[in-house]
Amino acid sequence: MKNKLNLISQNIMNLTSLWEEASHYNDSFIQSPKFNYSAVKDRNWPNRLCFTEDIKQESLSFVKNTVLLDFPNLIIPYWDIYGTNSYQLLEQNGFTKLFEQRGMSLEINKSYDLHSNVEIKLISTKKDAILWSKLFTASFGYEIHPEILVNSHKNINYYIAYHQGKAIGTAITYQTDNVTGIHSVGIIPEGRRKGLANDLMKLLLNIAVKNKSELVTLQASEIGKELYLKLGFEDQFLIKNYILEPTK
Repeated sequence: MKNKLNLISQNIMNLTSLWEEASHYNDSFIQSPKFNYSAVKDRNWPNRLCFTEDIKQESLSFVKNTVLLDFPNLIIPYWDIYGTNSYQLLEQNGFTKLFEQRGMSLEINKSYDLHSNVEIKLISTKKDAILWSKLFTASFGYEIHPEILVNSHKNINYYIAYHQGKAIGTAITYQTDNVTGIHSVGIIPEGRRKGLANDLMKLLLNIAVKNKSELVTLQASEIGKELYLKLGFEDQFLIKNYILEPTK
């Protein structure tokens, strides 16, 4: 079994690399020594600012007085891995927590037995991208714009999930080294409580095995966490996601 800190590091690397890849098409990824950010104009995703070290007041003040003046709606994920409670600096500087996620991973070496009610299709056209975006919005309540998919689908795998011939959900897989990150697994409201998310996850895990991944990572909501635990994932760290409150 791999070291827990190493597993966490690979989880974060896959997630941040996904955001970077999704924002490359219009040069919206900016890298600096202490933080990186993706800021796609007029879009909700992947717009994130990630500190590459534990947060310090100096670097946080710099971000507030420069980057966030131009892009005030960037979400700042805080990885609860430092043991310093430095998230308190965010709260002391006018940031509000939007939501929390659990970083989870699964060391994988065999396929799942599958008698699935779900089929999946990789998007390849603008029409597919529009459908995927509509399904994602219905599942999660915010938008990943079709333009993002059209410009990044050659390097990011966007899947549409079908049940009995009807499109019912979304998923993303993204590969970094021998790690498959599973993201944006969502089922539209009318398709829930039928075991479809479980079937969809097993399909995605089998793809990871086929691609010779040794580790699968994801970030779960509190609601979704139980599904992943049942599939064998380990709950390893907390992600707190912050946004700067508007100045009154």
